[in-house]
Amino acid sequence: MEYIQNYQTLWFFLILILLVGYSLLDGFDLGIGALLPFLGKTKEEKNILINSIGPVWDGNEVWLITGGGALFAAFPHAYATAFSGFYLAMMLVLFALIFRAVSMEFRAYDEARAGIWEKAFFGGSALAALLFGVALGNVVYGVPLDNRMEYTGTFFTLLRPVPLIFGITGFAAVLLQGATYAVMKTEGELQKRAFRAVNILTAINLITALVYFGTIVFAFDDIFTNWMFYLAVLFTLLWMVAIFFSVRHKNDSAPFWESSFAFIGLWLVVAAVHFPNLIKASNDPMLSMTIYNSSTSLQTLKLMSIIALVGMPIVIAYTIFVYRIFKGKVKSSVHY
Repeated sequence: MEYIQNYQTLWFFLILILLVGYSLLDGFDLGIGALLPFLGKTKEEKNILINSIGPVWDGNEVWLITGGGALFAAFPHAYATAFSGFYLAMMLVLFALIFRAVSMEFRAYDEARAGIWEKAFFGGSALAALLFGVALGNVVYGVPLDNRMEYTGTFFTLLRPVPLIFGITGFAAVLLQGATYAVMKTEGELQKRAFRAVNILTAINLITALVYFGTIVFAFDDIFTNWMFYLAVLFTLLWMVAIFFSVRHKNDSAPFWESSFAFIGLWLVVAAVHFPNLIKASNDPMLSMTIYNSSTSLQTLKLMSIIALVGMPIVIAYTIFVYRIFKGKVKSSVHY
């Protein structure tokens, strides 16, 4: 029994790493999309912002697909409950991502309706970023489950105050990630505008993070004895404060890394609160889906671990390679 628990714990954290990787990488291009009308004032500036994510946005979404696949393989019961219970919300996210993707292509070739496609790009990016956070909030805070591990609520059950706070916090973090990426990839007036956005969004993130931490303290009774929670809170706040100093010194790369570490801190809070749960039952803690009652067999977990040992370093190396190829400032002359 102890042997399989080691693998179950391993896969909890491997899936967490995949989701963190997705939130950091797709986070900045969702953030660029949601900030496009506010940062880009001319067609050329909007071209630069879209070109900054053009070579990498589709690769970033592979992290989400991989995370979903890993959840299906390692914890199939939790996967079935999440994707069937949150079906309408998942479809909204899917359509948001589809419209966001096609809008970039149509904007480049359908110049007569470029404004419409820019609005679709903005709307799809903002909606997806918000709903991802709301979904995570429901998983952590809890949803009603029956004894067959099936979701018994409605779509509106997902829109309770605590999950919405998770969603707003995640949305603010995505906007900050996008703004800091814009600072790193642009120049001139556009970069100055991005620096101002980073200042404003960092202040907003400090507020939303404090509300998020306070909500967790009141919503989870056993958090006071959890040292990892306090460490994660301190880690998050220190990196957010560091962004102000980097912006003051006009450092155009440090804010992105500091924003990324602050985002990781928000995820560490989730890990501290949620482990070993996968989907918490709000109606009865005994019905909660954990890594222990929702996992696949030991043999499957072993095989997956071997595949991950080989595959994840390749994915990480490829990601680093791609970003090194496309590093530097972006011009408006190339279209993606």
